[in-house]
Amino acid sequence: MRAFPSPAPPQYGVRHPCCWSGTVSSNYALKEEIREYWSARAASFDAAFGHRMPPGAERDAWQREIARHLGSAPLEVLELACGTGEVTGALRRLGHRVTGLDFSEAMLSLARAKHSGDPGTRFILADAEYTREAPDRYGAIVCRHLVWTLTEPEAALADWFRVLRPGGHLLVFDGNFAAPHGTAGRLAQHLLRLLESSQGGAAAPHNPEMDRHAAIMRELPFSQGLTPEVLEPLLRRAGFTDLAFHSHAPIARAQRRGAALRDRLRTLLYRRFVLHARKPG
Repeated sequence: MRAFPSPAPPQYGVRHPCCWSGTVSSNYALKEEIREYWSARAASFDAAFGHRMPPGAERDAWQREIARHLGSAPLEVLELACGTGEVTGALRRLGHRVTGLDFSEAMLSLARAKHSGDPGTRFILADAEYTREAPDRYGAIVCRHLVWTLTEPEAALADWFRVLRPGGHLLVFDGNFAAPHGTAGRLAQHLLRLLESSQGGAAAPHNPEMDRHAAIMRELPFSQGLTPEVLEPLLRRAGFTDLAFHSHAPIARAQRRGAALRDRLRTLLYRRFVLHARKPG
């Protein structure tokens, strides 16, 4: 789960010179906290379950889902919050040309190294909510685990609509990460807690980064959860049509193959979805 809304435009003002306190005084400060949090995680990001797309069943599942919605013809794709370039790789293997956008230079340096020498990719340091890209430029916009962390979702969706070509695709992989989903999610959460408490007979050490992540989440517009029911009217107001929400289950099933018990349980925790929409054309 991640988001990379990049450096805020100048009108947001100057960040207050303070250490992390669990409160955020402005939109600009919130974006800076998000950037610092994910930049600090860049080096270990690919090692975290659910972020890297390992070869085999999981990578194949992601690529099938992307191809299902974008079709077989090569497109100019804007990948928002590209991180270390894992989704970039899936798009490239399907023949698309990719502009990867992120606001974390630490993440971008890893993505550039991963795709070094590939003329079909370019990476730019920019804000996923204010891309500053040309109007009607891209045949598709793709993002994974970004929308739930947008600080200004309506402005972001309007900007994405602007840079898409008429007929262009919006493909979003996201979910409601605010609370476990249904009976299966609650059971998975319970079993995960049992696993943690059984390790060494002691509670896991306190992780300040988890507090920081939780504090950031509380400040976000989707802090109560991102669901299709919440997202759909925002997309329609931005001008998107042909909205369709699809199950994330095929990807989750592939992720569970060969995964440790803890990671298998994590795929059951939350309500994830795949959104496909179009710009009228």
